[in-house]
Amino acid sequence: MSNRTAVDSEGSWFEPERISELRRHLPITYVDVVPVRADTDGSVAEVGMLLRASGDGQIVRAIVSGRVLIHESLREAIARHVEKDLGPMALPRVPVSPVPFTVAEYFPTPEVSPFHDPRQHAISLAYVVPIDGETAPQEDALELSWFGVDELLADSSPLDEMTGGRDLLVRRALAHVGAA
Repeated sequence: MSNRTAVDSEGSWFEPERISELRRHLPITYVDVVPVRADTDGSVAEVGMLLRASGDGQIVRAIVSGRVLIHESLREAIARHVEKDLGPMALPRVPVSPVPFTVAEYFPTPEVSPFHDPRQHAISLAYVVPIDGETAPQEDALELSWFGVDELLADSSPLDEMTGGRDLLVRRALAHVGAA
């Protein structure tokens, strides 16, 4: 974390009506986090995926994701969202550099890009984050499961349960770390 003791989040939380209005007018900055467990040699062995109810009532697989708040660094946003989704004992190894492995641009209109979010135009910086601690699903997550790389790359895989192009994001993450 930075030298600041707490994120100055004044003005960073909006009422639902206000955030809906902002989403109609501005791209919103997000972080997407692909949580991984690594072998002793540093190779990715497993990917953590959440099971959630989507906005339209479907049960889908998801990765850690969320908005970047005003006055919040990318590293702080990553740490906050990992804790929010995987628990306070997850012990993420937050990247030293704020450079993502890819940028995903989510559009509300399908077919504009491989990434789709019907609520908004969002720009998401995507990171692979090794997790060293104990994890448990938090908040609105129904389940947290760890899947082996071979299982994810099989013809029929948990990636098929993802929506909005997030399966492509996980595939890109695996390719980035040399696991695909």
